[in-house]
Order: sequence, then C-alpha cells, then structure tokens
Amino acid sequence: MSGSPCAPVSSPTPDILWFPTTLRRDPLDAAGLERVRQTTFDILEQVGVRFPSAGAREVFRKHGAKVDDASGVVLLAPDLVEGALATAPRSFVLAGREPRFDLTLDGSCTYLCTEGVGVRVRDPQTGAERPSRKADVELMARVVDALPLIGFFWAPVSAQDHPLTAPLHECHAGLVSTLKHVRGGTTVHPRLASRIVEMATVVAGSDEACRARPPVCANICTISPLGQDETGIEAALVYAEAGIPTSFMAMPTMGSTAPASVLGGLAVGEAEVVSAMVLVQLAFPGAPVFHSNLISLMDPHSGGYLAELDAAIETMPVQLAHSWGVPNLGGASLSSDASVAGWSAGSRAGAAATMLAFCGAEIAGDMGGLLEGATVLEPHVLVLQHDAALAAWDAFAGGGEVGDDGERVLAVVADVGPRGHFLSHKHTRQHLRDFRLTLAQRPRPRAASSEGGGGEAGTGDAAVAAARDEFARLAAEHHPEPLPDDVLAELDRILAEAEREAERLAR
Repeated sequence: MSGSPCAPVSSPTPDILWFPTTLRRDPLDAAGLERVRQTTFDILEQVGVRFPSAGAREVFRKHGAKVDDASGVVLLAPDLVEGALATAPRSFVLAGREPRFDLTLDGSCTYLCTEGVGVRVRDPQTGAERPSRKADVELMARVVDALPLIGFFWAPVSAQDHPLTAPLHECHAGLVSTLKHVRGGTTVHPRLASRIVEMATVVAGSDEACRARPPVCANICTISPLGQDETGIEAALVYAEAGIPTSFMAMPTMGSTAPASVLGGLAVGEAEVVSAMVLVQLAFPGAPVFHSNLISLMDPHSGGYLAELDAAIETMPVQLAHSWGVPNLGGASLSSDASVAGWSAGSRAGAAATMLAFCGAEIAGDMGGLLEGATVLEPHVLVLQHDAALAAWDAFAGGGEVGDDGERVLAVVADVGPRGHFLSHKHTRQHLRDFRLTLAQRPRPRAASSEGGGGEAGTGDAAVAAARDEFARLAAEHHPEPLPDDVLAELDRILAEAEREAERLAR
C-alpha cells in the first residue's frame, strides 16, 4: 500500500450492484412523446435559447443556425438539431479507478449515484448546522466507496473552505477518496476547467487512456427559462475537446421558470439541454454527452421549490433522452424536500427505490443524504437511502438465484438428517452471513437501542438511530486503496497551480 506509514490500512471496495432495465416502463405513449418533441423543436426554431458566449454563437453560425449577437439568442432548425445529435454516441463508459468499477451507459443497466451540491451540514446528534467543507466531501466519498449500490460519486456538498476553487477541490476529494467514477467537472472558468482535465489525465495515466476510460465526468446546469451560462458553456467545450463526458442539466420550475404545465416544464428543459448537446456535437462531433432534465414545481403557498413530483413526471425525461439517442441521468429520485430524517424522507426514498426498477435511466437515484431540497446534508440519511435502494434491488434484481451447489446441499442435509438442527453445522457457520440484513434487522448495543417506543434523541425511529451507527462505523473503518504517491503529489501540484490561477482571475 502506498502512502505514509501512519496511513490507515485500506479496505476492499465491494463490487458495484445495478438495476437491470428489463422491467422498464415508458410513461409517455407514442403520441405524448411526439407532442413533447415537437414542442421542443418549435421552441428551438421559433423562440430560441440564449447563448451569452460569443464562441458558442460562432460555432452555431458556421453551421447555419440563426444567431442574434445583440440578444445572444440562437434559433435552431429541426434538421440541424437532428443532424448534430446523430453524431452523439448512444453508449460510452464512465470509468472507475479499476475496470470493475466502470459504468457502461448503454441502456441495459441503471446505476445509482449520489447528488450535489448542498451547502450546509447538520450534525446528526446535536442538529447544529454549519457550512460544508472539503473534509465533508472526502468523508462522504469514503462512505460511498463502501456502499455497493452507488455506482459513482457526485459531491453531496461543496468545499466552501476553498471559495475560489471549490469545484476543483471537490473533484480532488472524490478522486483520492473512492475507487468509483467521480463527477468532477462543473461550471468553472475555462482555464480552471483545463485543470480538471489535467487531474483526470493524471489519474487515467495518459491523454489516450483518459479518452478511452475517463475517470471523471462533468455537469453543466442550464439557466431556465431558455438560457445558458457563459462560463458553463465554455467550460463544457473544454471538457468535450478532452473527451470528458458531460451532462447538461436543466432544472425548470413549473410556475416560475417554466409554464405551469407538465408539457411546458418538459419542453423548456428539453430545449435547454438539447441546444447545449447540439453545440457540443457541432464543435466536437462524437463527444460523449448525456441528458438531464429535472423538473420541479413552485410551491403555490410560499413560492418555494418542490422537487418531489409524481413518478411519471420524473421518468418522462428518461424516455425523451433516449429518443434523442443519448444516455440519461434522472428518473426516480430518492432525495426529499423534508427538513429532517423521518417518515416523510423515508417514505419518499422507499417509493422511489421501487421505481428504480422501472425508470430505465442509465444513472438514477441521486442519493446523497441531502434534505430540504438538496441543500442540507445529514450524513446518515445516505445510509437510509441506500438501504431503501437495497430493499428494492433485492426485490427486483437480486435474490432470484438459488445457487448451483445442489450436491453440497444434499450432503449437508444428509449430515443433519431428519429431526436434526443445522445451527451447529460447518456449512451454516460459513454461509449464514451471506444474507444481507436491513438496518432494522441489524443488532445495536442495548444502551443505544430504542425501547418502549420512546426512541433515541426524540426521534422515535430506530432505523434513523441504526443509520447513524452504520455511518459512524463506515466512517471509522472503511479506507479505500489510495492512489500512488506520485499521482497524489501531481494532483497536489495541479491544485496549487489552480489556486494561484484562480486568484489571478479574481483580480
């Protein structure tokens, strides 16, 4: 093992589990799908999307789009859209540090991910809140490394102790703290985006290796309604040129940044995502892109943000992404608008976990231990979400095999015989732990258990208390295999240079 003599002993990272998509159910019929697509085409051609980047507008202009430099609005004809998207790969790999952690986005599997990026952390014992920092990202990445149903790591909170370079430190924290794929690129100055590409290349080993098996992907959010972020779209072009897979994420809110209708919310978000993917394909044909349209609703009572919608609405963008010929990040969401871990958050996670078997997204679940509209991290909530997902996985994807050790079973049964007992048999001692227990079934120290219905710390919920215990255990015990010392040193050098560059850019 590389690292300092005082480094903790590394722990094995379990193989990734995933949901097969054989049970997929599309929420839109053919007419409904065509209605959303046609409305999206109409918006792109007649209303347009604002691209404040002069470089992006020039790419569109060279390919025949109608460009208004004064407003920044670009109009895209349907044939231009379809021709550009035809060059986008339907399938590509999001690589882990080892091939066994690679995620192939080809529609046959649904992988689960964490979500981001919250800004506060709530102490699970006291309830006190504080701003998030890089150490929180590192801790969550280590715990994610131990949870088999999470396929790749997206920082649940931001590294606010590095205000000028937070996204780079979040990327670094993921790369050094988990063997799984890392969502490491986001909206940063294009010169800092090149530093993220540099980090990915160092971890992959070469430019060629990074293109073949990129260890990070990027995410660029659009600005609803019908706008792109100048810095974000220019960073996306940096990522695309380097072969870093990039998702474009629209977050239209029905009633405020999108019409108060499902069709309106879908079509506005689709226009934003599709226009960005078209830009990337025009600039770098064949660059890996994927789709994310996360629709929300304005709370009619407070004007606030409501992310918990009907499952059909959440899964419609999956079907739309596949109709454009690209993978999707979305589908059933396990996150919650609840303010505390409890019945509301738990029922949301449980219902959404069941939907994972049917949504058909390449990446779904957005677990991360976040509450209050993905702003506040309660770390142990991640364990609760993962347990809900495991229950669904057991029901739909696992537990369906009877094994192939019939001869051995016969021998064991013969050893014990009629009216015997299998508890003392060697086979029982060897295999009883093969079965996974839910949080509720796992034993807890008597002093910390909930007795008499009173609960712990006033929660009345033994599962929440068990999740705290399990998170604490993983945080203390699980330490993934570290990167080699020379790679760690090179990553530190890149971060130091990025800090200096960010300071110059901020002047």
